[in-house]
Amino acid sequence: MADIQAAPAPAPTPVLEKATVTSSKETTTLKPKGVAWTKPAGPYAQERALDDLPAVHHALVLFLESQMLESEAFIRENDEKLERLYSATGIGLIDVIRGLMSFEDKDLAHAIASLKHGAQIAQQHRKPLPFASRLAGLVLGSSGVNHVRGMTDVQRHAELVYAESLLEKAVVGIVYSGDWLQFIKEALNMRTATGIYRTLLAYLQAQDAAGLGDSVDPHFRSGVMLGMGLTSLVLSLMPGRVLTIMELFGYKGDRTDALNTLMSPGAWSTSSPTSASVEGVRRPICDMALLIFHLVLGGFTVQGIDIETAERILEFNLERFPNGVFFLFASARAHLVRSQPSSAVHAYTKALQSQSQYPQLHYLAHWELAVCHLARWSVEESLREWRRLVDGKASWSRACYAYGAAACLLQIGGDEERKEAASILETIPSLLNRIGGKSIPVEKFVARKARKFQSQGGRLLLPGVELAYFFSALAHSPAHVLRDRVLPVVDVEVDKHKQAEKDGKAKKDGGVVWDDVCLALFLRGVVLRYIAYPDPDARPDPADAQGDGVGTETETGREADEAQKAFERVLELGAKVEYDHWLLYYSHYELGRLLACRGDKAGARQHLELVASGKHLESSASARKGKYSMENALQVKTHAALEVLDSRHRL
Repeated sequence: MADIQAAPAPAPTPVLEKATVTSSKETTTLKPKGVAWTKPAGPYAQERALDDLPAVHHALVLFLESQMLESEAFIRENDEKLERLYSATGIGLIDVIRGLMSFEDKDLAHAIASLKHGAQIAQQHRKPLPFASRLAGLVLGSSGVNHVRGMTDVQRHAELVYAESLLEKAVVGIVYSGDWLQFIKEALNMRTATGIYRTLLAYLQAQDAAGLGDSVDPHFRSGVMLGMGLTSLVLSLMPGRVLTIMELFGYKGDRTDALNTLMSPGAWSTSSPTSASVEGVRRPICDMALLIFHLVLGGFTVQGIDIETAERILEFNLERFPNGVFFLFASARAHLVRSQPSSAVHAYTKALQSQSQYPQLHYLAHWELAVCHLARWSVEESLREWRRLVDGKASWSRACYAYGAAACLLQIGGDEERKEAASILETIPSLLNRIGGKSIPVEKFVARKARKFQSQGGRLLLPGVELAYFFSALAHSPAHVLRDRVLPVVDVEVDKHKQAEKDGKAKKDGGVVWDDVCLALFLRGVVLRYIAYPDPDARPDPADAQGDGVGTETETGREADEAQKAFERVLELGAKVEYDHWLLYYSHYELGRLLACRGDKAGARQHLELVASGKHLESSASARKGKYSMENALQVKTHAALEVLDSRHRL
């Protein structure tokens, strides 16, 4: 860690290999509009590093307007060696986004190289620490508020950029490498970055308390708030037991404080958000972080989720960046969270049309469209999107793309469709991927389903409905879609297996009937639970003429009763399940959520705590080996449900 805290003498700036950048615009589009900035003549002078901030802000605006290549070209054109403080960090952030979109080794490695370079450039701009402070920094990770006060404005920004580079490099490095030594090294870098952020925040708070807050420029303030807010928010998402251990090492995660910190650059807690003309350069990134939390992470947590706030932030940024692909994606996601899949389809289609520079964003849109169509129970249209992913160059999870197509084909159910699905499922073992040296949990699940298809002689039960459940499509389906389109499909299989159970048939066509009985009952319980108690954020879809389809109070009670009976029946039959052990655990979870909706918090807690305990719930501890499918995801959801069980939040 000594090499991190010490500030070496400036060394010759390493030159990164320039990425190939082609612009679809004329060169004139790269000139900053309305920006008081011109490229300084002569060699770069560190003391004038902050003169680049308006230009960097312009580059960010280009990026958010879906002119990503133009943004990168603008930065490189004005700093070919990437020796300027904010040029280096700007390119590093672009490379991080590119790497995390593709998850390809070459992109991740290039991002790490960019971030190392950015950290070196920041190091050259930092204020050197006295020897005693360096030793203290090894333990405290902080050089003190007084040290920050003694810095120039450039040195304070360099401290901020250095922390950003370390934190981004740690995240990308952990994703890129499965090596435990590398993980420990990056964890130490994360600790160093967090310590710097804390010191910078303490400096801000001291300046504000002394009435000197106006002397701090908004670019620096927004950067500190972004770093502190994100680190605290990520920590707050960890299960309580893990967070307790992290706190022993000085990490703290307060979700309310984290969200307030991220909202402060945009003044979203007030009725008058910060004007774009006076915002800090990192304010739009704070806004994007808030949108991701409220609109994406709501599937894993409940506490702090506020769709109304997200819609305010979204409205402001869509007006500002009407063709910005990232905010168009957020708009589509907001529609899906509101259980408006038809409107979400229109929004994702617009996002697809907004840019052609980053193909990986197209693949993300096709994934989301596939889920939206499942939420509408338009299986043929979902199949079309999975096919596009299979045929494209998307690299994140080709096994999932293939299984999505196969599941839809099997759900459609024709002879040709079954034949094609069988051919696709044979390829899944060869498509499995690893990220950071680890298998992807959802890929393990689809690989198990592919093996089950083979062991059952070419048969899977309700694969499209099951897929819709795991990808949260059922959670965002309008009630009338669930009642009129999905439930009848599930009930056909429930009735069929009820008859098989009456006839005493333990096996059929080489397949395990009890697994199928439990799966059909589980899916019936889930569908009825969402009909009885739609997501509290659901709203009627303006693009759907049939409305929300919510039933009367009597109908809700009946549907909830039937859902509860279905889950309880799965738990009764759980000992007979041979392969799909996840059904037992997920049934406890879903029954707990249903009981919470019905006001039985004691019963809900009993079932949720069983799942959270991590104990084997099968009748025999040897009934399964290893983890059940999607165990980690269920643990995260269960802990989140327990956190808000006694609050006013509805699960």
